[in-house]
Amino acid sequence: MTDRTHAGFVALIGEPNAGKSTLLNRMVGAKVSIVTHKVQTTRARIRGVCVAGDAQIVFVDTPGLFRPRRRLDRAMVAAAWGGAADADIIVLLVEAHRGLTDGVQAIIEALKERVGGRPVALAINKIDRVKAETLLALAETLNAAYPFAKTFMISAEKGYGVDDLREWLAANLPEGPWFYPEDQIADLPLRVIAAEVTREKLTLRLHEELPYQLTVETEKWEDRKDGSTRIDQVIYVARDGHKGILLGKGGETIKAISKAAREDLAEFLDRPVHLFLQVKVRPNWLEEAERYSEMGLDFKDGE
Repeated sequence: MTDRTHAGFVALIGEPNAGKSTLLNRMVGAKVSIVTHKVQTTRARIRGVCVAGDAQIVFVDTPGLFRPRRRLDRAMVAAAWGGAADADIIVLLVEAHRGLTDGVQAIIEALKERVGGRPVALAINKIDRVKAETLLALAETLNAAYPFAKTFMISAEKGYGVDDLREWLAANLPEGPWFYPEDQIADLPLRVIAAEVTREKLTLRLHEELPYQLTVETEKWEDRKDGSTRIDQVIYVARDGHKGILLGKGGETIKAISKAAREDLAEFLDRPVHLFLQVKVRPNWLEEAERYSEMGLDFKDGE
């Protein structure tokens, strides 16, 4: 690190499933944001911290931008634009194989009204899914729709083009002291990251609407003398019927989820983990302000 350091915030925005969480995890080098095949899974504005030379890049991983229906949806969309408003640089992710969708067009129109002259980079993601001529045509179309500061062709999953994007971001951040210690990769408490890991496994295992009707809270965290950690979590569901689905026949579903979450947490924390999950019915959790605070969302934004 040189005497002249740079630091700033970068907001990753885009439609649900555009690859924002995958890109964040790739940049940071660890799983700090959940990655699933389902849309709208990122709830909290998770910040991942990445060091590139003398620059510290603080990523704001925003919820995917979509048309909100419920209070939680509205709060997530408000958080996404709030993250963009706080950033020094914005990166719009667009899926190469989907192109200029109505959703992307709506985001571009909103960018024209909201960013106030801050640089916006375009990252066309999942480039391995389309031919080169399709990519070039899409880049041309998107740049005609908005004056992007720079365009990158990337695959967040495979790492193509990610180093170039990281270097450009580092070079364009304002000069100033770093915000976080050199070895810190996220500003969320470990309790919240642990809950997100379990919620990822729930989302991957369960189907349809159920993943959006539950939340996970870390109730207890104990670092033991033998070097292991005990984590107690509660999964809140909205209805009795959901509890049965989550537990599964003979408890096999919850056991599989617990095993997968425990293995991820052990790798992330680099220590043995003892994970204990409870399932409780809480019919109105989607209308409880404190649940939103724990997810980094503003309850009032859902009104």
